[in-house]
Amino acid sequence: MRGFEKGSKAALLISECQRGVIEREFSAFPGLVDQVEERGVVSNAAALASAFRAQGQLVVHVHVAHNVDYADLPKTSLIMARSAKMGGMKKGSTQVESVAGLTPEPSDLVHSRSYSLVAFNGTDLDTQLRHRGITTLVLAGVSSNIALPGMAVCGSDLGYQVVIAEDCIAGASAETHAFSVQNTLPLFSTLSHSNDIVAALEAQASM
Repeated sequence: MRGFEKGSKAALLISECQRGVIEREFSAFPGLVDQVEERGVVSNAAALASAFRAQGQLVVHVHVAHNVDYADLPKTSLIMARSAKMGGMKKGSTQVESVAGLTPEPSDLVHSRSYSLVAFNGTDLDTQLRHRGITTLVLAGVSSNIALPGMAVCGSDLGYQVVIAEDCIAGASAETHAFSVQNTLPLFSTLSHSNDIVAALEAQASM
């Protein structure tokens, strides 16, 4: 699989699997919550994370946690404007916590941003990954129609090989997810199943 050649080094980036995003009690996105549950995203991503840790590979929890006054949050998108209006996803709140089943382990990296729809924009994520020698990004989490395409485009532009675990992601609806998987994500990433990614990790370890 591309990105798992000898000498390459992969990291698993789990996007926005936080209580205020995908837990029904707190989320403002019921359709996304439905898709996460129907597709088994949390359990699938958790199994993939365990496989990465077993191979000594990095797991990164890519989170959003806004400053309490939202002073640095651009109100240039519906999602950001809604967060500020509803007072959601503030630093220190229950909403920004990881969902049950994807609690970070001591060996994991938790990377949090206070603004931007894309994890690389205006953050040190690229630096954090490069300092660890990462060359391949494996993406999981949400959403397949906004955050993940953005992260995949940025990652590709920055020179990473991008692989997406399709069974570990979800979008706002089944329709938007299918469109993204069929028409958008393949343009700048390799889509695969988590089982095949684990097999690639194990094969790489034996090289």
